[in-house]
Amino acid sequence: MDQLLVTVLSGVSNGAVYGLVGLGLVIIFQSTDVMNFAMAAMATTASYVALSLVDTGVALALALMIAVGFASLFGLAVREVLIRPLGEGRLFAALVVTMGVAIGTEHFVGRHWGEQPKAFPRLVDGSVAIGGSRIETQDLIVIVVAVAAMAAVALLFQRTSLGSAMRAVAESSETARVLGINDQLVARIAWALGVGLATLGVVLYAPNVGMTPVVLAPVLFRAFAGILLGGLTSMTGAVVGGLVIGVLDNLAATYVSASFRDTFVFSVAVLVLLVRPQGIFGRQAFVRV
Repeated sequence: MDQLLVTVLSGVSNGAVYGLVGLGLVIIFQSTDVMNFAMAAMATTASYVALSLVDTGVALALALMIAVGFASLFGLAVREVLIRPLGEGRLFAALVVTMGVAIGTEHFVGRHWGEQPKAFPRLVDGSVAIGGSRIETQDLIVIVVAVAAMAAVALLFQRTSLGSAMRAVAESSETARVLGINDQLVARIAWALGVGLATLGVVLYAPNVGMTPVVLAPVLFRAFAGILLGGLTSMTGAVVGGLVIGVLDNLAATYVSASFRDTFVFSVAVLVLLVRPQGIFGRQAFVRV
């Protein structure tokens, strides 16, 4: 029983990271109709920036905050320079552009910082005993920070005028413009916020896996599976879906087989989508043809 609890808690920690990345993806998608497949590459670059700062003597907590800020500016620059000029409705073109940014960024990181794995420092060392098993303190910190970040985002969207504007743009950018909302400003904020949230999750997750230019790509795909499971139009779904994917992933690795963990997780996700195609929290859309 102790081992099961540790496995679930560790899965919740990983799932919290997937949830943060998924939340960032959904915020950007709802505001601009763009699925940012460069998210992992942007967060990876920011993580290497943090690692370089730590190597020069900067405190780890400060380096992580700088990394999140750097990633937000990176995402904003990509949106303004590469995505916005495409115009509205160019969804496939925008998708291809973000994939190109991901490939180019990964190549740059490999050339600048090298392809060899690098250790990423933990915020907190040590572990906590749970019965006869132990869980890393870092995993508990990830859960606490992720919950705080998600609560702050919920507060932003539910209690502020900016959040109301972002929800209005998510419902209909044309109607939002009629109401006097600057949809371009909302899109900029959404990109900065979305990439920043994903980077926060990634820098907390990096100590568990180390750093290479492409090591965090699986995080993006598991987060994407989470938002499909939870519902592409739902921020709550992105968080819950990420948590479910994280827990299932850990349970499969511990009690089924580490070799088939992804197969197990994605099989469950596919089964859920067969029953409810819009996801657990997604809204079903009807289109007249």
